[in-house]
Amino acid sequence: MLNTVFKLLFACVLLMPGALLVSATAQAHDARPLYIQITELDKPDFENRVPVDHQYSLKMQVPPSVEAGNRPFLTLPDNCSHERFGLIIQLSCASSLAGQELEINYPQFNPSITTLIRASFNSGATYQTLLSPSESRWQIPTEQSTSAVISEYTVLGVEHILIGWDHLLFLFCLLIISGSFKRTLITISGFTLSHSLTLVMTTLGVVELPIAPVEAVIALSILFLASEIVRDRRHTLAWRYPVAVSMLFGLIHGFGFASVLQDIGLPQTELTTALLFFNIGVEIGQVAFVGAVMMLFFLVRRWQAFPLAGFQQLLIYSTGSLAAFWTIERIAGF
Repeated sequence: MLNTVFKLLFACVLLMPGALLVSATAQAHDARPLYIQITELDKPDFENRVPVDHQYSLKMQVPPSVEAGNRPFLTLPDNCSHERFGLIIQLSCASSLAGQELEINYPQFNPSITTLIRASFNSGATYQTLLSPSESRWQIPTEQSTSAVISEYTVLGVEHILIGWDHLLFLFCLLIISGSFKRTLITISGFTLSHSLTLVMTTLGVVELPIAPVEAVIALSILFLASEIVRDRRHTLAWRYPVAVSMLFGLIHGFGFASVLQDIGLPQTELTTALLFFNIGVEIGQVAFVGAVMMLFFLVRRWQAFPLAGFQQLLIYSTGSLAAFWTIERIAGF
């Protein structure tokens, strides 16, 4: 086992230039959307009860994929003024932002990323939307429907799993090591149950782990499965009981899913709905990926001239090398 891991680490060193390029585009949590949080502040209690403008704090989290010279800015209604305090912008508006239109602008060009905007008011109402890369305007509603929350968080869950290359590579290794359709179904179901458990518990604040070690262990889980497949010793725990491995590491992957959801935030008035449908979105994306890979392998097997064994070995060595690089990179980032 250790000898195989060392081989994969050595291969990682040889492939380091290419891995650097791949890592820049394939990091699981770097492709997050632009996140804008607007929070209404409590009004000061003046004894003379002179009318006070509506006060808000504005915080913007820009993903690493956006260049420093192209950081976005928000165009506000005409009756709002703003003042910056570090990373926080304080807004003062003559009327409530509810029902008002916001616009996202980029100084140079649209980087084609999604945008999540969340607006919280003193009344307890929380409105939010997920804008596609082609959308730049949003009118804050006066009342948010449950159907809007369902739609937005389902899409967000699907997008997250499909851009999370570390999660997808782990699923790919599970498919290889499971073998039959029945074992694959059981193994993937175990992964789903376990990561759903930690996703819910972390989001609700029951348990909490620092994200840096979690992401390192996620990369290590891919390296572990890749080395097991390369060794091809069918008597090991991973080969005999892949569902045990999928459930064990699924708990860790759930913390990774939860970290993204915590960054984005949840509407407090629709907490259960948003959490449920984000998880459903993750599962939809997961099923779509598994189905696509299984269909690809089915078609390749029917093409008798195709060197399937060699192609599969190339994929596994590439996966293991990239996982080894991620492991080293993430541990070094502690």
